[in-house]
Amino acid sequence: MKLFIPELLANAEAGFWFPAQGSTVAENVDSVYFFILWVCTFFFVLIVGLMLLFMVKYRYRPGVEAENTATHNLTLELSWSVIPTLLTIVMFWVGFTSYLDMRTPPAASYQIDVVAKKWVWAFKYPNGWIESELHIPLDENVTLTMASDDVIHSLWIPAFRTKMDVVPGRYTQEWFKAIAPPVPEGEESVEYPLEYPLMCSEYCGTKHSEMVTKVVVHETRGDFDKWLQAAADIHKNKNPIEAGEYFYKSRGCIQCHSLDGSIIKGPSFKGLFGSERTFADGTTRIADANYITQSILEPQSQVVANFPPVMPTFKGQLKDEDIRAIIAFIRAQK
Repeated sequence: MKLFIPELLANAEAGFWFPAQGSTVAENVDSVYFFILWVCTFFFVLIVGLMLLFMVKYRYRPGVEAENTATHNLTLELSWSVIPTLLTIVMFWVGFTSYLDMRTPPAASYQIDVVAKKWVWAFKYPNGWIESELHIPLDENVTLTMASDDVIHSLWIPAFRTKMDVVPGRYTQEWFKAIAPPVPEGEESVEYPLEYPLMCSEYCGTKHSEMVTKVVVHETRGDFDKWLQAAADIHKNKNPIEAGEYFYKSRGCIQCHSLDGSIIKGPSFKGLFGSERTFADGTTRIADANYITQSILEPQSQVVANFPPVMPTFKGQLKDEDIRAIIAFIRAQK
């Protein structure tokens, strides 16, 4: 539902308050926001202005007697009761209907599963491919079914005006339909694919601010399908080390494991393969392929000494071929 003339309240182009509207629900959200903002601004100026006026007009002055004022005015009391009530009803109704629309995914919708974990996003497509960036087609309903592997996160796409908490132990959903943004001034058309920031808006740990990725909007369903097919054939298009590097960057390993020997959150991958690892319980083990596989699938079973047990499991998220590529990549870090 739109309020008044949307162009006067919520421009589709980027402005001071919001980025350009990138989804079908963005206009309604902006309209409600600006309606409430202008109502609050009007009454703030009115009330503060009258307060200052009365403070000056009725201030104490020596020799001036206080005037007797009316103690009751029915018209005035009805005005300050009825007008705010009507405005509140409008705010509630528009916000309520817009919220219901945002919380009810359409039956015909492209489904993408999302797993959030410290501090990465994993988007799983119907063909089983998992990507760290969210790719979607333009002008098509998309529903995200989300779960968390650790703490509460919140998926927020500012350009779409959508935000939904991702809670451990339960599934939550969020849907949207990306639309073409206005053509930038001075340009003849919009260049595709479009890219928008996607981030976590719920504090989830020390690297919460780094839990950022992007939404990539493809112009047609054909372009999107072509991208998905090429991405899913990574083991055909890349050698094992290149594929392993892709998983290192896309699955969040880069957030904790450096390649130059420096310590971020976990052990560096430099020189790791073939080295002896000492665990928190005092036992040791050579870092071979079996050790790396177990570290990926059951990370809490062998926590390296002097490092916190914060690595999440990737069981069910990586195929054997993917893990072999990661092993090849780690083996190459000498």
